[in-house]
This record gives sequence, structure tokens and C-alpha cells, in this order.
Amino acid sequence: MKWRMHENSLFAVLLRSPWWVSLLLTLAIFAVLRLVIPWGYAAFGSLPIFIISLVAAWRQLRAPSAGKIAAALEVLRSMHWEEFSNLLEEGFRRDGYAVERLGAAQADFELTKAGRKLLVACKRWKAARTGVEPLRELQAAGEAREAGECLYVLAGDLSEQARGFAAQNRIRLVEGAELARLARRG
Repeated sequence: MKWRMHENSLFAVLLRSPWWVSLLLTLAIFAVLRLVIPWGYAAFGSLPIFIISLVAAWRQLRAPSAGKIAAALEVLRSMHWEEFSNLLEEGFRRDGYAVERLGAAQADFELTKAGRKLLVACKRWKAARTGVEPLRELQAAGEAREAGECLYVLAGDLSEQARGFAAQNRIRLVEGAELARLARRG
């Protein structure tokens, strides 16, 4: 089983925050600890947060810019279904999934990895704005095929109601930077 950090833990919040926030917290912890314990222990006590700031900085420096993501999404929107689906299939395989194409209207791929089944819907990736109905169809297909998780791929916008529905029904949205990474060539 893969270990996952709780999304609201201090470390997870700091990893999502700008790297300099973690660095400032490191300095503050060091300063407070330095008042009550020797220098070496204070440095050791602030070390975990300092490591988090390094990891956050590394991730943020490697992340593509908003301009690159927007350009990649434009390229994806201009593709035909065949080319787009082939790119996604290749991306899922790169991530270690066994991919089965489905001919169903509600879902396009069934992914399997370590005995875990995921259903993916992506035919409406070009839609400028998506509502709840395709998500309901995906959820129903996921229940029928006993999928542990459902993914909905989109390059456009999702209505607030649809976002709420996805959150309530554990449908993961693949959009923006994640979609650009998944659909990259090679």
C-alpha cells in the first residue's frame, strides 16, 4: 500500500504553499527554539520544516508556467478525438496503468493498476463548459463496472454545480497542469 500524507496535515499545507512560507516558518521555529535550547538542537528541531521548504521550492521551480499550460491546453483542444485519446492512453500507460478502451458513451477507458480499477471519461474534453450530466453518467458507469475511482478529463470549464457533484461523489477532475502533463508526448 502506498503511503499518503493527509491533505490537511501541516506538511501537506506547507508543500502546497509558496516555498518561502516554509522557509520563514523554519526561521521562526529556529529563533524560538534558540531562546530555550542550544544552537545545535534548535537547528535540528527546525530541520523538518526546512526540508519541506526545499521540496516545495524544487516542485515549484519544476512546475510549468501558466503560459505553458495554457498553450498545451490550446494544442489539446485543437486535436481530433483519435489523436487526443491516443495521447491519453500513452500517458496512462506511462503512469503504470493497464488501459482498456471502452465503447461506452459514459466512459472511454478502464484503467487497472495494482488491482485497483478506474473509469475515465474524456470524450467531451473540448467542451467550453461542462455541467453535471456527464459526471452523473460517469458515476453510474463506475458503479456498474465496480470501479474504485472515476476520472473526468476536461480542457474547458466545469460549472460550480458540477464541481460540487464531483467532490461529493469522489470523481477526480483531470484538468489544467495535470492534463497537460498526462497528455505530453514521449
